[in-house]
Amino acid sequence: KNSSSALSKNKPISILLMGTDTGALGRTEKNGRSDTMILATLNPAKKTTTMVSIPRDTMAKMVGDNGINIQKINAAYSIGGADMAVNTTTALLGVPVNYYAVINMGGLEKIVNALGGVEITPILSFSNMGYTFTKGKVTKMDGKEALAYIRMRYEDPKGDYGRQDRERQVITAIIKTAPQLKNLTKYQELMSQVQSNFRSNMSFDDMVALFNKYRDAGKNVKQDHLQGVGAYLNGSSYQIAST
Repeated sequence: KNSSSALSKNKPISILLMGTDTGALGRTEKNGRSDTMILATLNPAKKTTTMVSIPRDTMAKMVGDNGINIQKINAAYSIGGADMAVNTTTALLGVPVNYYAVINMGGLEKIVNALGGVEITPILSFSNMGYTFTKGKVTKMDGKEALAYIRMRYEDPKGDYGRQDRERQVITAIIKTAPQLKNLTKYQELMSQVQSNFRSNMSFDDMVALFNKYRDAGKNVKQDHLQGVGAYLNGSSYQIAST
């Protein structure tokens, strides 16, 4: 109720965006892990959107699990679904999360294709999944190419932090391209295409309000990430964020 009230009054809201490693490339798990986690805060008055990536290996307490369970934060979704992921993120960052939106790899492909592709300027040169990307060369990417651009990790000198940069880059391109869906019918068509690859606790009315009232917040996108320190504990690698 508080979130819907904030939305109706054009107040700033935060949405936890989660991307799961399922839905394409032969991956068929029901939940999977939320390998992409981005807290997006939309401020319609200031016309700004802030996106903060949370590294998938960030050490966190699983909020809602029995006892004390310390895991990588991307495990929260696979253990307790979106509710545990939201509650764990809220506890970790100390900020309220109004809504969540979960999309898998197949859904990302469909969104990019429904928008007619997105323009990306690669931030490094590499090849992945049959595609070659050249640093600094503006490229119009379809869904499969955008997915290939996002998913590469091991050749990036920044590791998972580099992948987070590319994830935010593609999402920013989607945000800036989405206003081309100038009417609600086009938006409904997009939602119907991705419904099997998408989950959210927003009602359709909430989504319509977001579409109508918050689009201008996408004109100025600020990006950041939670920075951790690498540690190897009990056979697993973690990123430990400072308090």
